[in-house]
Amino acid sequence: MSKIKTIEGNYSNAAASYAIAVAKFNSFIVDRLLDGALDALKKHGVMERDITIVKTPGAYELPLVVEKLVASDKCDAVIALGAVIRGSTPHFEYVAGECVKGLSHASLNSGIPVAFGVLTVDTIEQAIERAGTKAGNKGAEAALTAIEMLSLVRQLES
Repeated sequence: MSKIKTIEGNYSNAAASYAIAVAKFNSFIVDRLLDGALDALKKHGVMERDITIVKTPGAYELPLVVEKLVASDKCDAVIALGAVIRGSTPHFEYVAGECVKGLSHASLNSGIPVAFGVLTVDTIEQAIERAGTKAGNKGAEAALTAIEMLSLVRQLES
């Protein structure tokens, strides 16, 4: 019998406070991601009163809002949702790159899980596929990641 200890998160105790930071740009996609995230949280026993939704103009603004949320002590985990769709200019790379960097920074500096549910895709079709059709719902997946990471972080801190 192995004496190796394995620690991993689970979904058995999802009760906590969650903030969902949502970029409004590309709302025809992001609204589906939000629906998926809310559904996943509720299916795992999270009460509506324990969910706060904060809306930003776009994905570029998500990191600032998430930084404020993790600093506020009002949430145990954050789910960031948005959709950045490639166009014909370098704008995609700037927005996607800064969003990823900022969200990672917020999580690493606060110790609070920040789940990444921002689609970075080449086409609208790819975004639609990831917002509840062929490729599942990445908003729901981000919510599950937040639950699992919160469980894992709590175990590591105890």
